[in-house]
Amino acid sequence: MNKRMSVFFLAFALGASIAAAETASYSVILAGRNVGHLIAETKGDQTTVDYDFKNNGRGPTIAEVIRVGPEGLPVEWSIRGTTVFGSKVDEHFSQAGSRAEWMDSSGKGSHDLTSPALYVAQSGSPWSGQIIAHELLKAPRMTMSVLPSGILRFEKGEALTVNGAAGPMEVTRYDLVGMDLTPSVLLLDAKGDLFAEVSPSFIVIRQGYEAEDVRLRGLSAQWSTQRLTGIEKQVAHHYPGPIRIKNVRIFDPNTSALTEPKCVLVRGKEIAAIEPLNSPPTPGEVTIEGDGGTLIAGMYEMHAHLQQSGALLNLMAGTTTVRDMGNSSAVLDRLIDRTESGEIGGPHVIKSGFIEGKSPFSQNGADFVVDSAEKAVDAVRWYGARGYWQIKIYNSMNPKWVPAMVKEAHLLGMRVAGHVPAFSTADEMIEAGYDEITHINQFVLGWVIGPGEDTRTLFRLTALKRLPALDLNSAKVQHTIQLMVDGHKAIDPTLGIHEQLTQNRDGLVPPGATDYLSHMPIGYRRDAMKALADTSAPGDDEAYRGAFEKMLQVVKMLHDRGVFIVFGTDTGGSFTYHRELELYQRAGMTASEILKRATFDSAKYVGQDQRMGSIEKGKLADFFLVPGDPTKDLKEIKKIKLVVKDGTVYYPTEVYPKFGIEPFTSMPVITEAASLTGR
Repeated sequence: MNKRMSVFFLAFALGASIAAAETASYSVILAGRNVGHLIAETKGDQTTVDYDFKNNGRGPTIAEVIRVGPEGLPVEWSIRGTTVFGSKVDEHFSQAGSRAEWMDSSGKGSHDLTSPALYVAQSGSPWSGQIIAHELLKAPRMTMSVLPSGILRFEKGEALTVNGAAGPMEVTRYDLVGMDLTPSVLLLDAKGDLFAEVSPSFIVIRQGYEAEDVRLRGLSAQWSTQRLTGIEKQVAHHYPGPIRIKNVRIFDPNTSALTEPKCVLVRGKEIAAIEPLNSPPTPGEVTIEGDGGTLIAGMYEMHAHLQQSGALLNLMAGTTTVRDMGNSSAVLDRLIDRTESGEIGGPHVIKSGFIEGKSPFSQNGADFVVDSAEKAVDAVRWYGARGYWQIKIYNSMNPKWVPAMVKEAHLLGMRVAGHVPAFSTADEMIEAGYDEITHINQFVLGWVIGPGEDTRTLFRLTALKRLPALDLNSAKVQHTIQLMVDGHKAIDPTLGIHEQLTQNRDGLVPPGATDYLSHMPIGYRRDAMKALADTSAPGDDEAYRGAFEKMLQVVKMLHDRGVFIVFGTDTGGSFTYHRELELYQRAGMTASEILKRATFDSAKYVGQDQRMGSIEKGKLADFFLVPGDPTKDLKEIKKIKLVVKDGTVYYPTEVYPKFGIEPFTSMPVITEAASLTGR
């Protein structure tokens, strides 16, 4: 699941055309399925907005009241409702004379104005961005500063014709840049009014034009590819001669320690040699100074839902392989083709086939939403015929169908992972043949909920408040853990997303983001400083905090008993993957154990250890360089200076500004052969 699936801050034009409108209505479509609406009603200088969508049993519900002044800018703005995961929204903005004041989840703010200014809402619906576009369209170079801070700009794209109930219409693409890691793509009509906001998987589109959904999402994917292809040409270094990475210590998974300083040579996609430090270079080499830093094999992010917009950022985090745990097969196949061909930067991908049961709470992003055991087994066969490594079973699956699905998957050489379907328990899924349990909450819920309680909704998260009272030495807990041990099962806890759920609070830097949040774009920072769960009821704050500690204790128990712990995030990876690794220190693992698990152990788990997982002659050149010793301080993995994937060299310091991120390190010293261009 993706926490940042929300539309962020879309931009639409406001002005006189809005004042003339009575009602503007939009459909919210996710992966081809209508999941909600946006309705904005304007009377005079006031607009009320009703925004709601639901997918997988959760989604935002937002009500806004916006009053504009003579310039068309908001002078009063209230936003109330709930976020995707249920935390309360109560945001306010007001402007009186030269004074602007606001209150959002990050706290109070104010600014003394010398001229009217634009406030950008933290929790606004897509309609809130309309005000941004009204100002950007008339601003010099379509660029302006905004409150609370930041600079936004429009980049104008092509015009295209769309067809629908009101007839053909010409719309123009605008990319809103500066708010987040990637631009928001907006389509505006000839009057400058919103027609659609579109991404490859999600669209808010004017009602009556829903049939344009597939085409526009396809175009959005093309636009994203064009942008990323352009970035790749600028930051991917394809050195034609051998590459000598000089004076580095190598993390050796056989000893879980660092070697003496050495030189690592790369030729093509492979590691050509590992030589003593004093070995002389050969003619035509490019030398990259390692300065005594540590070279680590590329890491495995084992719970991704990879989108091409985040592929390069995952790579810059030292993640050279991801296990995708559920995606559109067509989208994922295109992404793999682009990353493996070098068209865009991104990690290698291991595919999991996502199978969901049909219910009012189904995950709409699944390729297969089935309503019979026969169709469930057919879905398994479909993935098996296409070379998938495993299948993943989801919340609404009928648990009675699982044994047949497992049998077929194992017959076809695939593993089985998944959530615990509603109205069943982890014990039942282990006994049904699961090879791996997905998410620590799914594992523990059977100990604290009753047989009739429905985990297809946010209840599978809110019920965690019951965990602090649980005795981990009780028979039912120990029975489940022993089933895992005896069955040689694995678990993918995704601790980081549970830390976010239980520990994030409005107005505070999340504990998992303290080392990087100040480097991020303003929209990303503000979005991160919001609680996910509603902790307003008496005792809930303490209960959620205690629940996370209990989950850490469960993971420690599993690890101590020899259960294989899989490292994955479910939060997009990249910076959150680094935090995921840190959390396993709190669960009793050492830094060296964590590095070994993230590299060689994971490669072996998925059957790739002959080519990946360690830095050895003849293996793929997939690794990254950090300046210090991560076996002593795991935080060193956050200071990556160089990443190599399939022999292509990237420097995060060059890449991060392309996404509005302030770099964390400096460039290494590079000495190129006189006859080489270096690119």
